[in-house]
Amino acid sequence: MNIAVIGLGSMGRRRIHLIKKFDDQIGIFGIDINDERRKTIEMLGISTFKELDEALLKVKIDGVFVCTSPLSHHKIIKECLERGCHIFTELNLVTDGYEENILLADKNQLKLFMSSTFLYREEIKYIKKCIIESKCPLNYTYHVGQYLPDWHPWESYKDFFVGQVRTNGCREIFAIELPWLVDAFGEVTLIQVMKSKMSSLEVDYKDNYQVLIQHKNGHKGMLAVDIVTRKPVRNLEIFGEDLYMSWDGSPIGLNKYNFSTKSMDNIALYDHIEQLESYSRTVVENAYFHEIEAFMNYVNNNTPPLYSFEQDKLILELIDRIES
Repeated sequence: MNIAVIGLGSMGRRRIHLIKKFDDQIGIFGIDINDERRKTIEMLGISTFKELDEALLKVKIDGVFVCTSPLSHHKIIKECLERGCHIFTELNLVTDGYEENILLADKNQLKLFMSSTFLYREEIKYIKKCIIESKCPLNYTYHVGQYLPDWHPWESYKDFFVGQVRTNGCREIFAIELPWLVDAFGEVTLIQVMKSKMSSLEVDYKDNYQVLIQHKNGHKGMLAVDIVTRKPVRNLEIFGEDLYMSWDGSPIGLNKYNFSTKSMDNIALYDHIEQLESYSRTVVENAYFHEIEAFMNYVNNNTPPLYSFEQDKLILELIDRIES
């Protein structure tokens, strides 16, 4: 199998590393118009090209990982589908081209795989299991925030897609968190939103949200999202008559209240935790690796993924409601 990774920034480099870890026999080819990014990848012994068509003249590409800025995704996905390539895409953040590309993938019998990394986190799987097993309505409070200039400290946030209105930083957080919240707590039936611009950041969008969420099955929550918190934070509390859990976003920070001992039990879920020093302690490489496993299983064995373009379209429409 030959895989092309389009976009050789931080996410493209991460995917290359994990594809090699998954199977070092897979042929990997990097594609980026930026000369410096290509040189960095070529130092790893990987051939690179400026464009997909240039690569296709030299080698058969079976699948493409789309790791560019979100607003470019739909055009790249369409071009790849037209050329017979399966698709793995990072967060799209907008629904541009969704219906067309879903139909095109079906027509050409190709796979569309939508990234939703948190669905592959062991903590999220355990939280969902506890919610399903609970016999009572549950509430949750969840605060996710990080100061926007700290997201990519090597570049200005104004040069990064999260600085733009359509793909803004709060929208990206919502697109990361809402898929698993809806999967775990159920369909959203009602939302109430408070939002504002409270920072001196040079962005043309709201930088903090407080969202009340009612789920169809009776669970409800308060989701706070912002790009102004100076200390990176992901704090979750879930509570009800027969369940209390807390999670700080890290792989070792999941705790569940033990009613017998009246104490918090730490829930250990990992035999080995892989993390990169350049990222927050809440970022776990294990989940990114499991996404690649799932993509390969989808392509090779037709195993349905945990998340689809159709589901993502509904989530992005929900985010549109929150922003409006």
